[in-house]
Amino acid sequence: MIKDHPFSDGNKRIGTLLFLEYLRRNGLLYREDGVVRFADNAIVALALLIAESAPKQKELMVRLTLALMEGH
Repeated sequence: MIKDHPFSDGNKRIGTLLFLEYLRRNGLLYREDGVVRFADNAIVALALLIAESAPKQKELMVRLTLALMEGH
């Protein structure tokens, strides 16, 4: 969502919101102890990193995001 710019404005915000909604719907937004999995500033940093990455780095960004999710 962030990278492909499906929205004309606010794509990073909308993409981040949809990512958080995906995590919520799949029971991944919170850790087992009830603490949110990602701090707000971490989500912002991840969205900006993805947005600024080169298209050829897509697989790297996917692996990074999955690794961050697994580590939390």
